[in-house]
Amino acid sequence: MTAADTSRPRLKIRRVNLDTGRENVVVISRRSMALRPENFRAFSRVELRRDARVLLATLLITDDDSMVGPGEIGLSDPAFRRFAEPAGGLVTVTPAAPPDSLDSVRAKILGRTLKAAEIKAIVGDLTHFRYSDMEIAAFLMSFASFMTSDELLALTQAMARAGTQLTWDRPVVVDKHCIGGIPGNRTSMIVVPIVAAHGMMIPKTSSRAITSPAGTADTMEVLARVDLGIDEMKDVVNACHGCLVWGGHVNLSPADDVLISVERPLGIDTREQMVASIMSKKLAAGSTHLLIDLPVGPAAKLTNATEAMRLRKLFEFVGDHFGIAVEVVMTDGSQPIGNGIGPVLEAQDVMAVLGNEPGAPADLREKSLRLAAHLLEYDPALRGGAGYARARELLDSGAALVQMRRIIQAQGAAAGHAAPGPLTADIEAAQDGVVAGIDCLRLNRLARSAGAPLDKGAGIKVLKKIGDFVQQGEPLYRIHAADLSGFNLAVAMTKLGTGYLIESRAAKRGRPRP
Repeated sequence: MTAADTSRPRLKIRRVNLDTGRENVVVISRRSMALRPENFRAFSRVELRRDARVLLATLLITDDDSMVGPGEIGLSDPAFRRFAEPAGGLVTVTPAAPPDSLDSVRAKILGRTLKAAEIKAIVGDLTHFRYSDMEIAAFLMSFASFMTSDELLALTQAMARAGTQLTWDRPVVVDKHCIGGIPGNRTSMIVVPIVAAHGMMIPKTSSRAITSPAGTADTMEVLARVDLGIDEMKDVVNACHGCLVWGGHVNLSPADDVLISVERPLGIDTREQMVASIMSKKLAAGSTHLLIDLPVGPAAKLTNATEAMRLRKLFEFVGDHFGIAVEVVMTDGSQPIGNGIGPVLEAQDVMAVLGNEPGAPADLREKSLRLAAHLLEYDPALRGGAGYARARELLDSGAALVQMRRIIQAQGAAAGHAAPGPLTADIEAAQDGVVAGIDCLRLNRLARSAGAPLDKGAGIKVLKKIGDFVQQGEPLYRIHAADLSGFNLAVAMTKLGTGYLIESRAAKRGRPRP
């Protein structure tokens, strides 16, 4: 302790069993012997200090001495992990001054364009969890109103440099990314083993779900460990040419994870923020060539080709500035890709495609082949136009499956056997007709209500796609759940809308051609 610290009242650290998500939260007793809680009511944040270690946190006050005694301060699970001091240690607690970078956020709200140094300071404070959720929301809204090209480049660079930066001893390091929003669509888990089997390097880091029923990391976790450290990740890539790991654990663009935790629940998803988010992670990952998948459809993030073209231009602009070769493809986002929605069901689809099983979803197979073909074309030794044939050869021969098994083994195979949730309900067609539309957002919400991704086996098995004829009472999809409350909630939600548009054949014939 410094001389200044010893002159201040100190409290004993206690870990309290509170999962406060991303935010640091601490709790003191209303009868605290070292602090007068009423003095802190004007402050939303406090500063904990022990020697050179400092943590900013939101303060809560309790009347329950069994949770936190008068001589203690309780740290929520995230705060305890980040402060990294043992329970029983003594800390000083003082009102926290707001970060200086908040002045820049206020200036941005008032319409001023920020300089690169200001943006770097904001990202630094975000990375060190110095902003409350309210302050993060203010930052997001300020940049949602307008962001200049220079601000976009500065934000991308600051986010990339705030965490781990990977380098590889290869001239060509490929990667792919989908902007999301489409149920299923687990192409990365097929593209990576195809490309790696060819011998190209593809160190794929992926996210966990926030508001969707599964991210690639959630689905891969059904098969293998995904929380690898940097050295472990490098070992896997060097041994297998590729990996499928959770990006949050290797600390790539950590400020992005902080921002996403607030922007997704608020529904803030501007084009510029999306591009900065994705490109910062690819820049930090050491990618030299990047394929971006932009699904376009009525219920997708991009509803028309004009929106997709504007987003494509932003990706290309940022890629050119940082020396990343970016290729953008627009794909069908009108309906789910594959048959499964939710970690286990999606993993089953992936392994069925890799294993060339007769019932494997043809749309997932075909889209994966086409995306893999784009990446394979970056191989100087492969003749132009030969990418698709090579991708199909690697998949059909079983080489991609062998490579996936090598990656799983290198990352650490998952323990046990995960299965779809045992509680099931078939959601049936209300009339005869043809499936004319599927609401992707609705199915995502239903699968999440059933328990995905927390319950790996929860989700939806899609039984009918657009263009299929259905009879009244025929199942459209099957809900899977492991918990009765989630099961009942998902089934009840289908009463308000199944997410399927079914037209009679007469109505379909009578519609004018687009």
